[in-house]
Amino acid sequence: MVKRRQQGILTGMPFMANVSEKTFTDDAGRRVYLAKPARRVVSLAPSVTEILFAVGLDAEVVGVTTFCDFPAQARPKPKIGSSTPNLEAILGLKPDLIVANKDFIRPDALAKLEQLKIPVFILAPQTIEDILGHISTVGRLVGHDRDARAVVQGLRERLSELRSRMGAVRPVRVFYVVNTDPLISVGSGSFIHQMLELAGGENIVGHTSIPYPKVSLEEVLRRDPEVLLFPVGASEGIPEAEQQRWRKWTTLSAVAHNRLHQVKAEFVNRPGPRAIEGVEAVARALHPGMFSRASGG
Repeated sequence: MVKRRQQGILTGMPFMANVSEKTFTDDAGRRVYLAKPARRVVSLAPSVTEILFAVGLDAEVVGVTTFCDFPAQARPKPKIGSSTPNLEAILGLKPDLIVANKDFIRPDALAKLEQLKIPVFILAPQTIEDILGHISTVGRLVGHDRDARAVVQGLRERLSELRSRMGAVRPVRVFYVVNTDPLISVGSGSFIHQMLELAGGENIVGHTSIPYPKVSLEEVLRRDPEVLLFPVGASEGIPEAEQQRWRKWTTLSAVAHNRLHQVKAEFVNRPGPRAIEGVEAVARALHPGMFSRASGG
């Protein structure tokens, strides 16, 4: 995937199944054996870090990437790099499990990690259901099954409420800008595509199964989105100046009706427990009237 100024996605494939009490199969089809629940875990993606803390870990998380900034407890953790992790730093932390996102680690880096004989578990979510499944599985990997089930139940309840609210709305044509140079969006193979649909959107690039396809400006103009969505954040997202450049395309319905909206990249781009907040944020951007009426505003 193409990255520029960390605009891109921090991560998408069906979630894994438990093979036995101690052997798990990850999203890359690899079997990972754990003699006991992991007690020293290294996270190789922000979304993974959020999952680990959500299921009740803290001291057990011994290393994270430079982009892992949530929750606050993750920030002082030892840093092991990013898509090309520092192998010496990882070895020094003596982990008994490494959890990585397939889209956030280079294949050559993964191969080197496997040579260290430390269990590496790969996540590659394509749907919201995959994300929920990952939370459950990570809970089992670290012996926090009950905490994970509680997290998943709470997220399912929020999703159910949102589905009920958005069930009758007319889908709004939307273009989600992952990157601007080259222009990249999300296809049906990305979990973000499903987020857009759950939020009452019609993804204008949803016809392609490529998770993060390059898109021509001509195609965007032809498909005429009613809303342009830009992820924003401190370390990732689309800069304000690049957002404003879209305003020169006055024939776009989104521009004509001033519907250029921002959403927090950390909610939408990270396939972790806050992804549901991402769906809610997108829904508010696409259908503000639904929420203002509900809140009496």
